[in-house]
Amino acid sequence: MARQPKTEMSALPFLPKKRVTLATLADAARACRGCPLYARATQTVFGAGPASARVILVGEQPGNDEDLRGAPFVGPAGRVLDKALAAAHIDRRETYVTNVVKHFNWVATTGSRRLHKKPSSREVSACLPWLEEEIVLIKPDVVVLLGATAAQAILGRDFRVTKDRGKLLATRFGARALATVHPSSILRQRTHEDRARETERFVADLAVVAKLIHRRAA
Repeated sequence: MARQPKTEMSALPFLPKKRVTLATLADAARACRGCPLYARATQTVFGAGPASARVILVGEQPGNDEDLRGAPFVGPAGRVLDKALAAAHIDRRETYVTNVVKHFNWVATTGSRRLHKKPSSREVSACLPWLEEEIVLIKPDVVVLLGATAAQAILGRDFRVTKDRGKLLATRFGARALATVHPSSILRQRTHEDRARETERFVADLAVVAKLIHRRAA
């Protein structure tokens, strides 16, 4: 039997055609069927924050808590992010937080627990138009890329967070980008000492962002 060609996946047909705002973009995203992930997710988890934000923080995808509550970074990783932003003197209320992928991708375990599953490159590419529109609409000074999936979506597949984390880099959007780890990676550290060390490095990366936005505000 001949192999069937892969079906093209993309969010582009679901983007609003005119009068695009963050509100109309979020409304349109709720109906997105651009990849199969919508079928198992509770809901679309779009970005949150003011349209005037000078900083956009981008993760990989919503987690279990975000999927249930419909908001980004409201679970354990979000609490790590909140504390790190405060330590770096960045007000989260003045940032815009989002993910590359807008639906929770998961695998079932024993009981009712749902475990995060990394989205495929095709799923990331399919969902990327939503993030691109968010960046274009907000026009931030800097986009903080949390983890490899977010960093490679914006900076290319060859980008390595381990090599170039904490550096301000150019993007095609005009805004600068800075890649660092995802806060969930800090939670996965085995010892208190390891978590403390990685938290300190994470805050140092965010401090680079704080210095940029505070300097431009002066």
